[in-house]
Amino acid sequence: MVSLKRTSLFRPAYRTCCAALLSLALMVPGGLAASPLSDAIKDPKLRGTGTFRFLGLPLYDAKLYTPGGAAFSWNENFGLQLTYRKNLKQKALVESTLEEMARQGNSAPTEAQLQGCFQAVSKGDSYLAIAQGPNSVSFWRNGSKTCTLTYPGITRSFMSIFLGNNTRSASFTQQLKGQ
Repeated sequence: MVSLKRTSLFRPAYRTCCAALLSLALMVPGGLAASPLSDAIKDPKLRGTGTFRFLGLPLYDAKLYTPGGAAFSWNENFGLQLTYRKNLKQKALVESTLEEMARQGNSAPTEAQLQGCFQAVSKGDSYLAIAQGPNSVSFWRNGSKTCTLTYPGITRSFMSIFLGNNTRSASFTQQLKGQ
């Protein structure tokens, strides 16, 4: 007696389809989970964008997110995303942050605290900083949380580098604020 095993023509296609859907889900940043922006900011919308340049060379592109895309306010939670256009070492990020905060006369975290927050970046890497009230800023690098700095006035002290009245580029700050 000859036994004929019946195979389905659809089984390989079904497996391929499942594998493709799984791959697609894994490629979506953060999967289906809520983003850090929507967790911290009510209805986060893009307010403004700008490219920061040093001696004419673009260093990073920035995006400011505010509740509903409203005008920037220090009294509301907001998010600032920087996407780097060049490679920078951790030491350069930490030192330039400390120098800018000192230049503006703002209190600063310790070098060790910033080293825990900032890692070296390559072209295309992003940092997202989310201000949550006046005393807390959380940082994400390429979608992964790196740290939260919490102490009195940290939001204005840190974010003034980009959004304050004494930034390195008034036009950059105005573009970010959507002015």
